[in-house]
Amino acid sequence: MKRTHLPLNALRVYDAAARHLSFTRAADELAVTPAAVGQQIRALEDHLGTVLFRRTSKGLELTQEGAAGLDALREGFLKFEESVSAMQAGQASDSYTIACPREFYAQWLAPRLAEFSKENPEIKFAFVADENADFTEANLDCAIRLVDGPGDLQGVELAAARRVTVGAPGAPDRWIDWGLPLQDGVQAHVTVSNAGQALSGAMAGLGKAILPELLAKEAIEAGRLEVLDGPEQGTRAYWLVAPTPQWRTKKVKALVAFLAG
Repeated sequence: MKRTHLPLNALRVYDAAARHLSFTRAADELAVTPAAVGQQIRALEDHLGTVLFRRTSKGLELTQEGAAGLDALREGFLKFEESVSAMQAGQASDSYTIACPREFYAQWLAPRLAEFSKENPEIKFAFVADENADFTEANLDCAIRLVDGPGDLQGVELAAARRVTVGAPGAPDRWIDWGLPLQDGVQAHVTVSNAGQALSGAMAGLGKAILPELLAKEAIEAGRLEVLDGPEQGTRAYWLVAPTPQWRTKKVKALVAFLAG
């Protein structure tokens, strides 16, 4: 069944004017001018084909027709508020679904989420290993990606796009390749698919690798890796990203502020 188009803004103005029985006080409540209130009321009367208010020597009064629909209208506005609250409930919940590379989760994200959880013990987390997962299909709140910018998403850079050449103490002088260009004439002895695998190979002593500084930072500080060269400016950094609707939610704002602060 086709729904009737409802002039919701005019109905909201009508409700305020009916409560105050004054266009001026209704205008104050709605932060508009009395003339704007009068214009909306006249447009609503034209739309409905009836008169809603009359002016008397005592002031503004509702007509019988104007009073007839008021209770149902106010009940409808309450239903609207309940509907909005229900839609916001999931976004204001205490659970996060985050897509993140496995090794970055282990090396950098997990320790920080542990600190975040100490301040917010009711929080629950679910993780998706594919950082490029579709936000809608995976029902993601946010993702951490190694990219050169947020693209069409909202995002914040977790650290500058810097890279370092690292190797485990005593590791052989050979290269682990995961896609970053090596020096001319240099051949890799180990080829892997991503930065996380390169990190694992370097820590295992398979060779040296050029890695995002943020990814290697914990292993360097723990003495599992040594910096052989750098840091130097890179092109890709770890970005915390989300579509605009998720980015605006209170819970994602809180997580962004904590991780990027």
